[in-house]
Amino acid sequence: MNPIECEILWTGDSERAQSLLSAIAPDDPDSFVAEIVQISEGNAELQIVVKGESLRSVRATVDDILACLGAAESTLDAVNDS
Repeated sequence: MNPIECEILWTGDSERAQSLLSAIAPDDPDSFVAEIVQISEGNAELQIVVKGESLRSVRATVDDILACLGAAESTLDAVNDS
């Protein structure tokens, strides 16, 4: 079977991109590659590529990553609103 690949892109503030990357770094690092690419001064793109042998495994990993990113964004928003 051919490997399955899915890409997640997030664009925004460079500091926030770094915080989001830190939030997903501990989460099963063998199943995805993530990097931050500077787009312009102060703005960056967080690029996450998930690879797996089946749609089920890729979907599970993407679900985990999106949950981590969502929780991290909620926390960052709460801190910034304080």
